[in-house]
This record gives sequence, structure tokens and C-alpha cells, in this order.
Amino acid sequence: MKANIHPQYFENAQVICACGNKFITGSTLEVIHVELCNKCHPFYTGEQRFVDSASRIQKFQQKQTIANQYLTKKVKKQEEQKAKDAGPKTLREMLMAVK
Repeated sequence: MKANIHPQYFENAQVICACGNKFITGSTLEVIHVELCNKCHPFYTGEQRFVDSASRIQKFQQKQTIANQYLTKKVKKQEEQKAKDAGPKTLREMLMAVK
């Protein structure tokens, strides 16, 4: 191993979570600030909580509502087209369908 190329290692590095939880671990940083830890992470707590920093969830929900509206309009147009096609056909259309 080469000498003087490795970063300084702290045996008692303190990790501070946004929820207030603190614990000690080994790291190259003396103090580490994190947003989620084992005390507040939804996987460990069983809760469904969202960390939304740029209102991405609201934007996604708005896209979903617009998509559902578009889909209902599309289905309605298809039903209208089927109703129009179900009407009486001309003799030529019936003969063209037989071929």
C-alpha cells in the first residue's frame, strides 16, 4: 500500500438523522447528516410516508388524473364509433366485407 494517500478514518463518527436519532459508526467523515435512518425509514417502521422535496408526488397524481380523463374520452369516442358502425350498411359495404 502507498503511504499518505488514504483519507483519515474516524472510529467514532457521529451520524445525525433528520428525525433526531443519533448513532456512532466508523467513517472518513467526522459528522454525517442523513434524511432517513432505521428509526424513521418506512421499510423498518411499516408506515407509508413520503419524503417529497419538489412536489413530485402531486405532479405525478395530476398526470394520472389527466391520463384517466383522456382514457375516458377515448373510450367514449370508440363507443360512439361502434354505434355508428352498427347502423345499416350500404350494399357495396356488405359486398366488400364478403370478399
